[in-house]
Amino acid sequence: MVVIPTHDLIVLPGVTFYFQKEYFQEIVRKEAVVGEEAIFLMLKEDRARSDMKEEDFYYIGASGVIDNIDKDGNVGIKAVSRVMVDMLDVTPEEILVTATDRPDIEDMDADEQKKHYDAVKSAVLQFVQGFQWGIVARNYINQWKTMAEMVCTMSYHLSISTEEKYAIMEADKISVRTALMEKALYEFIEVTKVSNEVQKEQAETHEQLYREEAIRKQIEILQRQLDEMHPENVSDLRKFQQKIQESSMNDTARAEAEKILNRMKQEGENGHEYGMLYDYLDFVTGLCWDKAEFSEIDLGEAEKILDEEHFGLKKVKDRVIQQIAVMALNKKQSGSILLFVGAPGTGKTSIGQSIAKALGRKYVRVSLGGIRDEAEIRGHRRTYVGAMPGRIMDGIKRSGASNPVMVLDEVDKLSHDYSGDPASALLEVLDPEQNSTFTDHYMNVPYDLSDVLFICTANSTDTIPEPLLNRMEVIQFPGYTESEKVQIARRHLLPRAMKTMGIKAANLKVSDEVLHAIISDYTMEAGVRGLKKMLDTLCRTAAVKLVKGEQKSLTVSTKRLREFLDQKPMIHDHILEEKKPGIVTGLAWTQAGGDILFIETLFTKGSGQIIITGQLGDVMKESVQIAVSLAKSMFPDKAQLFEENDLHIHVPAGAVPKDGPSAGITLTTAISSLLSGNAVSASVAMTGEVSLRGVIMPIGGLPEKLMAAVRAGITTVFIPKENIEDLEDVADEIKEKLEIIPVHKVEEVLKKTGVIK
Repeated sequence: MVVIPTHDLIVLPGVTFYFQKEYFQEIVRKEAVVGEEAIFLMLKEDRARSDMKEEDFYYIGASGVIDNIDKDGNVGIKAVSRVMVDMLDVTPEEILVTATDRPDIEDMDADEQKKHYDAVKSAVLQFVQGFQWGIVARNYINQWKTMAEMVCTMSYHLSISTEEKYAIMEADKISVRTALMEKALYEFIEVTKVSNEVQKEQAETHEQLYREEAIRKQIEILQRQLDEMHPENVSDLRKFQQKIQESSMNDTARAEAEKILNRMKQEGENGHEYGMLYDYLDFVTGLCWDKAEFSEIDLGEAEKILDEEHFGLKKVKDRVIQQIAVMALNKKQSGSILLFVGAPGTGKTSIGQSIAKALGRKYVRVSLGGIRDEAEIRGHRRTYVGAMPGRIMDGIKRSGASNPVMVLDEVDKLSHDYSGDPASALLEVLDPEQNSTFTDHYMNVPYDLSDVLFICTANSTDTIPEPLLNRMEVIQFPGYTESEKVQIARRHLLPRAMKTMGIKAANLKVSDEVLHAIISDYTMEAGVRGLKKMLDTLCRTAAVKLVKGEQKSLTVSTKRLREFLDQKPMIHDHILEEKKPGIVTGLAWTQAGGDILFIETLFTKGSGQIIITGQLGDVMKESVQIAVSLAKSMFPDKAQLFEENDLHIHVPAGAVPKDGPSAGITLTTAISSLLSGNAVSASVAMTGEVSLRGVIMPIGGLPEKLMAAVRAGITTVFIPKENIEDLEDVADEIKEKLEIIPVHKVEEVLKKTGVIK
């Protein structure tokens, strides 16, 4: 006896089943023998022969006999009766079973069964007529004699579960089994009909879609050929459609652009919103959406470019090279946001151009001076008339790249009003953690700014909000020394001015002596902007003389300098010709660099009032109060002078506002000199904040102040002891010309200047 496991196959008495030779041997594990008894057992779930267990089988099956074996070894088994399994033992090698017959309950006569079969057969024959294979299927259907044969043959196609198939085999009553078989066959017919109808509709829909797509492609090809033949006739809609398709926009931007394009189609060229929609698409499609690939950086070449285009600024160039080296190692935009701080004309903006050149990137400059509306940074919402993108995205569009070097000029000149705070809007732009999804209000879609190298410039950090300042690394641009300015003029400014005016090198000779004279007598600045203007003026005057034919070649001398520059030399503050008690020279920092100032004090008959003139700010007035208190404590025997006289303190020039604490030591020394009657040398200057303890505290802007001291002819400078480290930022040329004395106490200054013995 052989046991044949089946799954999803209904086995009923009177039906013959055929198995291929290989399949039979695989599941039975032996050769077939004609006349041998066989038992069919249904599996609850489909399993491999080696994984079958006793609990995987239903316990009602069918017994049969191997009826025939054809010449190819295929086996035919005829089911004879249903059986009930009494014992089942499943091993990987064989399946052992004992079973007893389970007879049918004949509660329906043969005529009734035939009547039901004929009705189902008629329905099936009618069903298959709607298919091309219906003729072939009709022949098979006509060969079936019973409903059981029909159900067993169609087992694998019926739309019922394994449990429902087993229920047909399990039914003892013929009437119940017939009803279940009818239900299964009619369900199959109806489900297949619905499925075919759905498939037909889907096929029709797909066919229509394919047809539309084919027509659309043909139209597109023809339209493209027409556009190539007559580019002047291409419509705006067509241009934008092509740009959107060709761009690498993110999904959000593409969806928004297509939505606006559809609105343009609906509006038509005469629509009142057409112009606004056109401007939007023109801007969005004009942006570079491609993620820029990182290109290799030649650090040596970068250093060479910076050295060629900028003289001096060693510390600044070293920090820039560090930034470029970090980017080269990481192969991406990384590092701090740089903030260049320095006086006008010191090269902050132009070094940004050199960085772009060194990196091989596009350069774009965005001026932020005077901006007071947040929309200037983030853009205006398109609901407003005349809406425009913000300056950041406008700069990106002008650069034509997604990774330019962007110089944000004059960030210290930002202001704010009821329209918002642009400095706060810059926080997102300059934050590497946020700017990868920067959303301009005008665009209303995210744009990746993470590859942009931002460089900011400012004259001072005082007006930059703290949260914004914290996002940037401050790099100070000190003023240039006179010798550095001569080199800059010789290498860059003068050749550029001569080229602009059309003067050849052979037609104009300017010596270093003349350049020194221009710098010292006609300019007063830390940078070279005024020097550039003077050289432009000189070249324009020379151009007039050359065109008039007065001379074929001009040599500018110091005697003829006023003739060429057409103005008088500037009057600089120089050291006083004679020293006098109560007058001391101080050093001040300004946005244009450094300068010297004179503290003048005088006693006049009065009632002990303190008169302050010279447009001093609140901080400087407090320094006056501290200086007066210190002087009274150090000269208690002079107290009567303060009671019987008014103390007048003046800081020229009177038209220039002044403020800050760094004049504290100068005020104290001047009042002490007035009290002691001992004058301080005119070649001595000093700077430092003082406290009531008589301690001299550190100040800022030391490099600029020392340059001003050298320019004014000062030879000795007192500085706070805590500012010694700042001397590293001072040019050697300046330090060589000055005797710099660090001090910690006011008494040290008074003794070294001879105010007290």
